[in-house]
Amino acid sequence: MAKPTKRRDRGVASSSAAAQNRKQPDASTEQDVLSDSTSDRKLILIFVVFFVLSPAIAVLVYLKYAPVTETPSSSARGGGFVKTDVTYQEVLADNSRVFENASRRNFGNPVLAYITPWNSKGCEIAKRFNSKFTHLSPVWYELKSQGSSLTLDGRHNADAEWISELRTKGDALVLPRVVLEALPTELLRKKKQRAKAIQLIVTECEEMGYDGIVLESWSRWAAYGILHDPDLRTMALQFIQELGRALHSASLERNVGQKLQLVYVIGPPRSKELEMHDFGPADLQSLDGAVDGFSLMTYDFSGPNNPGPNAPLKWIHSVMRLLLGSGGDKGLAHKVFVGLNFYGNDFDLSGGGGAITGADYLSLLEKHSPLLRWENNSEEHFFAYTDQNNAKHAVFYPSLMSIFLRLEEARYWGGGISIWELGQGLDYFYDLL
Repeated sequence: MAKPTKRRDRGVASSSAAAQNRKQPDASTEQDVLSDSTSDRKLILIFVVFFVLSPAIAVLVYLKYAPVTETPSSSARGGGFVKTDVTYQEVLADNSRVFENASRRNFGNPVLAYITPWNSKGCEIAKRFNSKFTHLSPVWYELKSQGSSLTLDGRHNADAEWISELRTKGDALVLPRVVLEALPTELLRKKKQRAKAIQLIVTECEEMGYDGIVLESWSRWAAYGILHDPDLRTMALQFIQELGRALHSASLERNVGQKLQLVYVIGPPRSKELEMHDFGPADLQSLDGAVDGFSLMTYDFSGPNNPGPNAPLKWIHSVMRLLLGSGGDKGLAHKVFVGLNFYGNDFDLSGGGGAITGADYLSLLEKHSPLLRWENNSEEHFFAYTDQNNAKHAVFYPSLMSIFLRLEEARYWGGGISIWELGQGLDYFYDLL
């Protein structure tokens, strides 16, 4: 989750129109993303090289043979801004222009957005487009072990004036993120420790006037290996349930009728055969009553060691189908917030590279004047360039079209979205929300 920061009308076509314009993928696992392309021998070669040979060779093949659209397409509305055949000149000219009413929502389902204290632009975006969001999560807190006790660190990050200003501009709920860094075996096995952790969190919400929290713990527990222990895994789920019930039992002085909310961060299962550490559909069901939303991290599909798309659309679809079933669990779907990255990646094909923000992306466009290519398999834009040391790079960064299609995917399931993070994207992205 902790991705570094180094990292005319634009209306959205109706979901029914979009559904007619693209075929819903039927992949069920990440591996299906690979097997779906068996009809294209070149694409098989691409993926074999991606996952078997060196990253440098992989992306060179990818850049040469990646399938691109033969017929340019665009959304039914938007004057051609949401399209596959976008040019770098258009991005440079239009990215800072916002033509939609900033207070009007085009995406009617929940929208959670993260804001980090090291990216001041995110705080400004949260105020400017407040009405576009239902939940805002500043990344402020960590729950840590301190000897035999617990401490909740992060109040020094909290900005009460900023929160007050947010609430004068819109109705977005403020749910700071709390990362559970406490030693899990101590926390989960000891009733007093669990009670103390819950008390610290609920008290902080009441004293600071928060609307609840976003809790991140599953990935930490997986890293500690405790999710392979059936008893500890059960205790982990029970802790989340206890926390959710405690938050739901509390309320704020400024709004007595409003219960505090719990949004829980979950990672995407990586295979059809779930491992013990994976958060799966049974876990989703078990936490339904205690959790108000699940922030699903459907990004970081690729990395420096396997460069490529940030979040292939077929993969996102397969993750949602695995969690909700082929028809979608309508009772739970509205609680799943599909992860949407507003950062990109600049991969050095000789090795390395990493996250880039919108400012980095625009700088690369200005410097290299690249050809932006739309890749059909992942449904993302990318471009290639050669740096001053003659090293080849591949850049994957969100575009209006890639975001539009992922919003349509969330609509298809009836789910919301979660954005990592405000301040990393381009201003005109918010026209689509």
